[in-house]
Amino acid sequence: MSKATADLINDHCAISSALDLFENILDTLSKKQSLDPEDLLNFLEFLREFADKCHQGKEEGILFPAMIAAGVADRGGPIGVMMAEHIQGRGYIHSMLESLEEPADMVRFEKACRAYTELLRVHIQKENNVLFPMADNNISPEQLESINSAFEEHTAKVLGKSRQIELQTQLNGLRLKYPK
Repeated sequence: MSKATADLINDHCAISSALDLFENILDTLSKKQSLDPEDLLNFLEFLREFADKCHQGKEEGILFPAMIAAGVADRGGPIGVMMAEHIQGRGYIHSMLESLEEPADMVRFEKACRAYTELLRVHIQKENNVLFPMADNNISPEQLESINSAFEEHTAKVLGKSRQIELQTQLNGLRLKYPK
């Protein structure tokens, strides 16, 4: 495994852990227990900034073009499927945000959340087990090293260290508030 794909898998670990937390929050919601709407917005902020802009930004802006340049098909293959799922996930996030507008529609919110969580769990498995090994097998080691450097630059530009810490602190606070 290259450093580049290891970086993406580490992102997936963080996202999967956040999805576990999200399911705890959803369990609280489905039990009709009190939820702070700000908690939901903070969680969606994490998904938008880390999972979408940072992580999927690395894939869409750096990894996928490198794979295509190395001869991996962009349509009808794994890259096309991953792109379609990224778009579908963004649609679920948009639906979640809309459902929180006044008057909030918590049934719609929970439905979109559960669909998003299910999509992402399967998506992560596909990338970890199919797409990333394909990248490691088709892209030269030198190019993979360059991709890893580009990932670091992308993360610094999109989030920066202080924002990464803020998002992690928010998630840690939510974990305390919504334990299993």
